[in-house]
Amino acid sequence: MLPDVFMSIKRPPIADTHRMTKVFNMARQRAETGDTGVRSHDREILRLAFPAFLALVAEPMYLLADAAIIGHLGTPELAGLGIAAVIIQTAVGLCIFLAYGTTASVARQIGAGDLRGALAQGIDGVWLAIFLGAITTAAGLALTGPMVGVFNPGSEVAGHATTYLRWAFLGVIPLLVMLAATGILRGLQDTKTPLYVAVGGNLLNIALNFALVYGLDLGIAGAAIGTDLAQLGSAAALIYVVVRAARREGAPLTPDLPGVRRAAHAGVALVIRTLTLRASLLAMTYGAATLGATSVATNQLAITLWTFLAFALDAIAIAAQALTGRFLGAGDVTGTRAVTRRMIWWGVVSGIVTGTALALSAPFLGALFTNDAAVRDLLWPVLLVAALFQPLAGVVFVLDGVLIGAGDGRYLAWSGLVVLAVFAPLAWLALRFGPSGPGLVWLWVAFGIGFMGSRAVVLLHRARDDRWMVTGSTTGDPA
Repeated sequence: MLPDVFMSIKRPPIADTHRMTKVFNMARQRAETGDTGVRSHDREILRLAFPAFLALVAEPMYLLADAAIIGHLGTPELAGLGIAAVIIQTAVGLCIFLAYGTTASVARQIGAGDLRGALAQGIDGVWLAIFLGAITTAAGLALTGPMVGVFNPGSEVAGHATTYLRWAFLGVIPLLVMLAATGILRGLQDTKTPLYVAVGGNLLNIALNFALVYGLDLGIAGAAIGTDLAQLGSAAALIYVVVRAARREGAPLTPDLPGVRRAAHAGVALVIRTLTLRASLLAMTYGAATLGATSVATNQLAITLWTFLAFALDAIAIAAQALTGRFLGAGDVTGTRAVTRRMIWWGVVSGIVTGTALALSAPFLGALFTNDAAVRDLLWPVLLVAALFQPLAGVVFVLDGVLIGAGDGRYLAWSGLVVLAVFAPLAWLALRFGPSGPGLVWLWVAFGIGFMGSRAVVLLHRARDDRWMVTGSTTGDPA
C-alpha cells in the first residue's frame, strides 16, 4: 500500500515552477489591490487547511494505533506507553520549530518572490534536524532509565515504559527530518504532499504493529519498532519530494553552516515556548501517576484523544503560519489582519464541532482502547471536561499559528512561562483539595482553566496590537 501512495506524489505541487509563479503573482496582486474579501480568504484558508487537517489527524494515528494495540495487551503495558509517550513526545516536541519555524521562513520567501531562496532555507532546516536528531537519540538512549524513574511508576509499568522508549528513540532522526521537510512543503503552500505521506505512513505503521506485536509476539517492543520503520519510510518520501524540487530550482543540497546556525537561532524562542507547553503536559502525567495505574492509563488515553483533536484544530493554525508568513513577506499588513480575523472565526467553529463530537462519543470511546472497566468508567467524565474547552482551544491554536507565522517567537516564549506559572499551582490545588475519587477529572478542569484559559488571554492580548506584524522577507524582532 505505501509504495502505491508514494508513487502518487512523483510530481508534487511544489515542483511545478509555473504554479509557484502563479502563487507569487496572486500574492502581489492581492497586496496591490487590497483584496481582503471574506470569500477570498476562506478559499485560501480551506485550500491549505483541509489537506493539513487530514494530514494532522493522520499524524496522531501513530500513537492511537499503538494505544489501541498495546491497550489490549494489558493495563500495565498501556500505563508504560503513557509514560514513554510523554517522554518521547517531549523530546520531539522541543524540536517542533523545525516544522513551524521553517513554514514561516519559507512562506516569507514565497511572499517575497524567491522560490530558490525558500528551498535553500528549508534544506538548512533539514540538516539541522539531522544534527539535533543524532544528539537527541544518543542522550535519550543513555538517560532512558532515569527519565522513566522520574514518574516513580511500579516496577512492571517501568519495565514496559523503558522497553518502548529505548526502541522509540531510534526513530527520532527520521521523525525530526519529517518535521523539517513538512515545514518546507507547508511554507511552499503545499499541504497535499504531507497528507499523502501521512496516510501512507500510518497504513504501514498499523500493518507493522499488528505483525510485530501479535504475529511475532514482540509485545510492546514490536509497536515501537513498527512505528520506527513507518517513520523512516515517511521521512524518505518527504525528502525525495523536497530534493527533487530543490534540484529543479537550482537550490543547494549541501549544508550551509551560517544558514543552519540562523535556523537554530531562530528556533530558540520556539523551543522555550514548546518547553513550557510540554512541561504542563508532563505535570499532567506526573499528577496522574500519583493517583495510581488506573489514572495514569486513563490520562494517557485522554491526552492521546486530546492530541488527536488538537491536531485537527491545528489545521487552521498551519494555514495561519503559511498565510501569515506569505502576507507579511509581501508587505500586506491589511491582508494579514483580515485573514487573521477570518481564521479565528474558523477556529471557533472547528472547536464547537470537535467538542460536540467528543462529548457525544465520550461514553463509548474507552471500549476501543482497553478492557479495564475502571479505566473506561474514569475516561468518559475526563473527556467531557476536555470537550467543554474545545472552542477555546480552537482560538488558541489559530493565534499561536498566526504569531509563529509572523516570527513572534520571543512573545510566545515569555507567554509560555506565564501560562506554566498559572497552570502548575492550579494543578497542584486540584490534586491536593479535589475529591479523592474523581481526582483526574479535577486535574483536567485545572488544565482547561489554567492552561487553555491563560493561553487564550495572553494570545488575544498580543493579537490586538500591530507590533507582531513585521513585513519583509525576513522576520524582525518584535518588542
